[in-house]
Amino acid sequence: MKILIIEDEPGLAESIGAYLTAQDYLCEYAATWAQAREKVELYRYDCILLDLMLPGGDGMDILETLKQQGQQGQQDGVIIISAKGDYETKIRGLHAGADDYLAKPFHLPELAARIYSVIRRRSFANHNQVVQSELKVDLLSKMVTVNGQVVVLTKKELDLLLFFIGNKNRVISKSALAEHLSGDIADMFDNHDFVYAHVKNLKKKLSEAGYGNYLKTIYGTGYKWEG
Repeated sequence: MKILIIEDEPGLAESIGAYLTAQDYLCEYAATWAQAREKVELYRYDCILLDLMLPGGDGMDILETLKQQGQQGQQDGVIIISAKGDYETKIRGLHAGADDYLAKPFHLPELAARIYSVIRRRSFANHNQVVQSELKVDLLSKMVTVNGQVVVLTKKELDLLLFFIGNKNRVISKSALAEHLSGDIADMFDNHDFVYAHVKNLKKKLSEAGYGNYLKTIYGTGYKWEG
């Protein structure tokens, strides 16, 4: 799962990133309005942590950009994290499209819980378990089973599985998968062979456990999870 931390306080951004990285999230950062605008226009995220007071501009403008992208089918979860804790600012942010609002200072476990809630609500219909016939994924324990048999996946394989399920019946390109797994450094790779390797291993483990072959290869394009 990929998180964008839009925060101009280096110490706070670093502490948030360290905590979430330990929770198996892939974190990227933007410290200015311009950096944030570029990130949200180029990449997709499972959740965006948005500070409203940014050097060079207003975080509400970033929220408006995300809202326009949402109308075009791109859905990034957004949690506003701001020192502006007044009621009017909170209501304005939620009306503008934010999923949640957390006033500074806050406890990192609470932030992590809210991130989980946003991702669960947006991608998995507010459920703690994702079930498709014989396949079950427990989002809290991160355990995957097929016909009751535990399937041991690596962190990236589990991330891929959840990404596929969260985008079921959509064709996902290898470049989109590369970005999801590696963030904004994906452009540095000469090819996407590492994506093929992770998908191949994921499919092999699920197939050996007897799942329903939901993950399809769309030749020349990418992959699609059918369900």
